[in-house]
Amino acid sequence: MLQTSQLLIQLMLYVFLPLWGIAGFVDWCCHRATRIEHTSGLKESLVHSLMGLQMALPILLCLLFQVNVLILLICIAAWLAHEAVAHYDVHYAAPKRHISVWEMHAHNYLATLPLYMLLLIVVINWPIFIKLITLDWQGQFSFTPMPYAHGGEGYLPYYLTFMTIVCVLPYMEENLRCLRVALQRKGEAA
Repeated sequence: MLQTSQLLIQLMLYVFLPLWGIAGFVDWCCHRATRIEHTSGLKESLVHSLMGLQMALPILLCLLFQVNVLILLICIAAWLAHEAVAHYDVHYAAPKRHISVWEMHAHNYLATLPLYMLLLIVVINWPIFIKLITLDWQGQFSFTPMPYAHGGEGYLPYYLTFMTIVCVLPYMEENLRCLRVALQRKGEAA
């Protein structure tokens, strides 16, 4: 029988992480539909890529290394930075282009799923969280590889492939599309 922590890890691996990628893809579809390259442009597109990287770092760290105070601090810092950039993103984009109901729903998932995953990481690693808040940090600042692969040996390659298809490639395409239009405008202005 699986322990609660194992069930919570499975929930993150097979529900929350894929759902976060799907929400990112829906968000990209909304950007494409509103022709982001002609409205808020390259700046907003790069902000989207930054937010993806802000979440990719803690996800990879938690999949590859044992959670300790260092990993937990990085996860918290990445989540806080992601929240700040997400706020800036909507503040910047809202006056420049239409943000549809679908895009707002995608944003709901993109904002809440990282918080839920962070909270589950805290619950699963409760003794580490206690060390964090009591400043008992001795021996807690290393990158110790996981002794086993979360989800089995095949999970990480499959997940990275999935995320490349639904997020990395679409957002690279968005960046290039926005860059092309920005360069065209710059050339026309010269």
